[in-house]
Amino acid sequence: MKNHDEILKQIPAIGTAISGIRKNGTKCTQVHMIRDPPREEEFIEVRVAVVGNVDAGKSTLLGVLTHATLDDGRGAARTKLFRHKHEFESGRTSSVGNDILGFGVHGEVVNKPDPHNNKLDWVQIDRDCSKLITFIDLAGHEKYLKTTIFGMTGHNPDYTMLMVGSNMGIIGTTKEHLSLALSLQVPVFIVVTKIDMCPPQVLEETMQNISRLIKSVKKIGVIVRTMDDVISAAANLPSKRVCPIFQVSNVTGTNLDLLKSFMNIIPLRRSLSENDPAHFQIDDVYWVEGVGTVVSGTCLAGVIRLNDVLLLGPNSLGEFNQIPIKSIHRKRMPVSVVRCGQTASFALRKISKREVRKGMVLVDPRSNPTACIQFQADILILHHPTTIRTNYQAMLHIGSVRQTATLVSMGKELLRTGDRDRATFRFIRLPEFIKPGTRMVFREGRTKAVGTVVEVSPQEPTQAKTKQKERVHKQLFKKGPKPPNNMRKDKDKEKEDGEKKQEEMKTEAAGNEHAAAGTSAK
Repeated sequence: MKNHDEILKQIPAIGTAISGIRKNGTKCTQVHMIRDPPREEEFIEVRVAVVGNVDAGKSTLLGVLTHATLDDGRGAARTKLFRHKHEFESGRTSSVGNDILGFGVHGEVVNKPDPHNNKLDWVQIDRDCSKLITFIDLAGHEKYLKTTIFGMTGHNPDYTMLMVGSNMGIIGTTKEHLSLALSLQVPVFIVVTKIDMCPPQVLEETMQNISRLIKSVKKIGVIVRTMDDVISAAANLPSKRVCPIFQVSNVTGTNLDLLKSFMNIIPLRRSLSENDPAHFQIDDVYWVEGVGTVVSGTCLAGVIRLNDVLLLGPNSLGEFNQIPIKSIHRKRMPVSVVRCGQTASFALRKISKREVRKGMVLVDPRSNPTACIQFQADILILHHPTTIRTNYQAMLHIGSVRQTATLVSMGKELLRTGDRDRATFRFIRLPEFIKPGTRMVFREGRTKAVGTVVEVSPQEPTQAKTKQKERVHKQLFKKGPKPPNNMRKDKDKEKEDGEKKQEEMKTEAAGNEHAAAGTSAK
């Protein structure tokens, strides 16, 4: 007991707090979490994708969590996250949004909105936090499914928060979003919203439907009611066997404290490979006045420092060009280094926005990157109304790469829903940089399939240049080819001979008319 009291005295000095107390009869176990104080170069960043059917309360919950204010019941909290005018008018998210929730060394929330304009200061949150939750707010409407898929593949979430409205239940795109997360092997936890306005019998029916859905995907549903449940759920979530379920209200604030504690405890799922060569995946491109071209994305491997010279590519020819890093911002705060697992934005030197696109990468020159136009993948057909044959075309999502590809070959003659096979794909437009082991999604209309890249066929830049010349040659000849010099001379000579012949015929005709006029006069 004496040692226990000494530990409690040292808790504030080492930066930790009691996260929970587990009791078993007369025995009591205290659970502590030790976290280093925040430093400029290092902090824990966990990315959580927020999915669910339209009107499930996704943006509203994020507004309540990040701005430390409850909703008024009419969606006032969600307006803090909207980016476009039509989103304010319709109340529906149509683009990939981002917001952050910071925790200090003692587990307290450090988000403090400005009292005048109720806006968050991301720079201050970044300085004060030792752990940062980055929420990726995705669209719930079916017509924005391609945007949701890009957010799930391009932003590399560690976890998926599936939102279900208690009054509506499992409808619309709920099952589709759950299937997408499980196919990409991202752990899922469920948040049931609007329990303040839902009748008890309807809420019970919704929970029963959720329980059946979780069992159908071979997971164990755990309803979180206490702090002990929070600790157990957070510890078992990375195993992908347990699916925690929260019941919250954005109006009354019911169980929001449990959800925040859960966010504070969940560990970083991905292993950080800081010793590997740098690999930065670009998911968006901007032009900032006075700064130039700016790219944002996720550092997947290694460490990137200010003024580092990296290779940017591949371009349309499959080439990688050296680009120096002019400045680095992480959550709107200027920094000197970005480590594996963190999201950031870079200002690039001596390059225009037109030369950069989503899907490109910034990599260490020592890695000798090569672009590919063709690759093999092990695929699973989730849904297809008929059959799939060779030469089938679909939109592929591989990381931040989004491009149409052709199914060149496969082991089976036909593929139907539920079939597995190894297939060869070929990009239609441009070469891309992809790595074996990357998860992929391809879709076309109602057809959806997932897979894993197993083998990449590197494309030499000379091959790409030849194909680029062929495309340019075809485009020129569509407008009409220019004939060689000798052909042009022959055509000019034929034209001159034709003009002389026409003049002779006109002269002869005029002479005949003159002779005929003289005869009639006589």
